[in-house]
Amino acid sequence: MSFDWGIKVSIKLTAGRIAALRCEDGKSQSFLRSDNGLGVRATVGSKSFIFQARIHGKVARITIGDVKTWTIPQAEKEARRLKVLVDSGIDPRKVKSDQLAKAKADEIALNQINFKDNVTVQDAWNDYVAERSVATIDGKPEWGERHKEHIKLITQSGGGTFKYNNGVKREGALVQLLNKRLIDLDADAVKAWLECEIPKAPTAATKTFSTLRAFISWCAQNPLYADATNHNACKSDTVKRIVPASKNKPNDSLRRAQLAPWFDAVNKINNQVISAYLKCLLLTGARRNELATLKWNDVDFKWGSMTIRDKVEGFRTIPLTPYVSHLILSLPRRNAYVFSSPTAASGRLENPNKQHNRALNNAALPPITIHGLRRSFATLSEWVEVPAGVVAQIMGHKPSAIAEKHYVQRELDILALWHNRIETWILEEAGVTFKQANNNIRVVA
Repeated sequence: MSFDWGIKVSIKLTAGRIAALRCEDGKSQSFLRSDNGLGVRATVGSKSFIFQARIHGKVARITIGDVKTWTIPQAEKEARRLKVLVDSGIDPRKVKSDQLAKAKADEIALNQINFKDNVTVQDAWNDYVAERSVATIDGKPEWGERHKEHIKLITQSGGGTFKYNNGVKREGALVQLLNKRLIDLDADAVKAWLECEIPKAPTAATKTFSTLRAFISWCAQNPLYADATNHNACKSDTVKRIVPASKNKPNDSLRRAQLAPWFDAVNKINNQVISAYLKCLLLTGARRNELATLKWNDVDFKWGSMTIRDKVEGFRTIPLTPYVSHLILSLPRRNAYVFSSPTAASGRLENPNKQHNRALNNAALPPITIHGLRRSFATLSEWVEVPAGVVAQIMGHKPSAIAEKHYVQRELDILALWHNRIETWILEEAGVTFKQANNNIRVVA
């Protein structure tokens, strides 16, 4: 081998020669060269054994180690090992990098095993809440304030004073699962938890189970927690069999004869936005938040359509019927939302339950929930003999029949034809008179 070491002569390495080696003035490094590619390099403040050889036509220099920790015989042995690799056509640098990569991979794998075995439900839950509580869709928070309060309630510690439950704060329904290892949160654990919670409060247990199911789905999709997550913890038949079925409120919809007193009472609500919102819910069959988050740029008055956020498909476009158009045009444009609120932090209508319940009382009508207005749209549509698929498409229900799923693709004009009939019939039954935007009087009686 003939390389430029900075000196021309190969010498035998000794402790004295190594101690005497200094970095020459004006140079960044100086060398002692020995046989078989072994040498010593001196820089300002340090000395190291090195190995130098030509690898694949290029000179390569490999650091063996500091002279303070390596003896001369150890360095000579290492140099011989490296030379065998080079003579075999193997680059020692690649061998070293592969070894380091394997060691790093082994370390990561070990850390993952340790993490998987030790991460708790509480650890994952904290990250879940931190991420989801700030998540947005189209710039709007995905979690509302009511859901955030629900999250706090199901994870609160017990004890202390509280205005309910005889002055004692009840432990949150999810607390007993938080201290478990995430890997132990399987179908058996969920089943045991449900069997404990359902006798206490079946409805609350069902709602908390829904939240737990969403949390586990998030964990299963999160690279950090996926390996420690039992994906089917909430999906097994043993769990599904004991989850209480959701109970629909009986008779939670308006009957034909109740339309007139309902409209009369809602028209007397002194908040124009709430009054219009309730009537639009009944006449569109939309979900409460779909309509509450409707923006002015989602309404096309020229072509008679509304595009609303849909929890199933993401969004859907439905007809803008004449009376609904009339109601919306009469509302104040205070911000981006059609059903705006100057007092709500969100800028839109949040909770009209109080005003609706008062209107029902004034009309001597039985209790009807806000969601019951959506049910009313579906129920009352049967009087007009509208095809079920039309109603489902307007309301944003998933199609059920094969024909509905794969063959029937109704255009907006066809939906509008049927939707207008539904609106006309409801208004006729309610005895509603209104003035259209083009100043033509339309009387429904």
